[in-house]
Amino acid sequence: MKTTINKKMRVITVALLLSGLVPSTMMAQDKVEASVGADLVSGYIWRGQDLGGVSVQPSLEISYKGFSLGAWGSVGFESTDTKEFDLTLGYSIGGFSVSVTDYWFNTQVETGIDDDGETIFATNKYFKYGAHSTAHVFEAQIGYDFGPLAVSWYTNFAGADGVKENGKRAYSSYLALSAPFKLGGLDWTVDLGMVPWETTFYNGYTSGFCVSDVSLGASKDIKITDSFSVPAFAKVSVNPRTEGAYFAFGLSF
Repeated sequence: MKTTINKKMRVITVALLLSGLVPSTMMAQDKVEASVGADLVSGYIWRGQDLGGVSVQPSLEISYKGFSLGAWGSVGFESTDTKEFDLTLGYSIGGFSVSVTDYWFNTQVETGIDDDGETIFATNKYFKYGAHSTAHVFEAQIGYDFGPLAVSWYTNFAGADGVKENGKRAYSSYLALSAPFKLGGLDWTVDLGMVPWETTFYNGYTSGFCVSDVSLGASKDIKITDSFSVPAFAKVSVNPRTEGAYFAFGLSF
């Protein structure tokens, strides 16, 4: 589900493979690679939405020859904060990436309206996969990183997706643009996120196309000792749809 804190992109994508003059046989990742880590963030902001306060967000990933399988989670210090557990299967080659993510949230979400006009809510039990009674959301992603600009499209295709005003599945989607640059000795990123059509999945309710996230983030390694440093990042985000504004800071371990 990574966000202001773009952890969800680390889970969905793997390390970029070399291109250009390097032969394709040399580009392949010849051995299994694995990584584990965690972020401590001052606030969990995802696609312009406030999902909680101070949170710990662990991650685990294994990759081989462009394929990757990753797990990502988030748990807040407050009992009311959203708890999340995501699994992502992805593939990338060059700048191209494609993935499927299973999001699970511990909160109940609206999944439709029954024949009597009553709202249907999903259960938050992890192993409940009923069509209209699951807290899982399944999302497909496709994207390309051009270098100066990365573009990704996301669409929910199953699970507890948002709905339209008529109660039908919205196939909620999200378009993300990301442009990195360097300035003043820091690595910066400008992010723009848009919701293309009606859904209750984003911003409570979105009646049509809207800009959901405009963010500016920076990262830097904080030197602790001569041989040890901690990556730090901060991001300012504005959601024009909800008129929300957020500033989040995090440390990676």
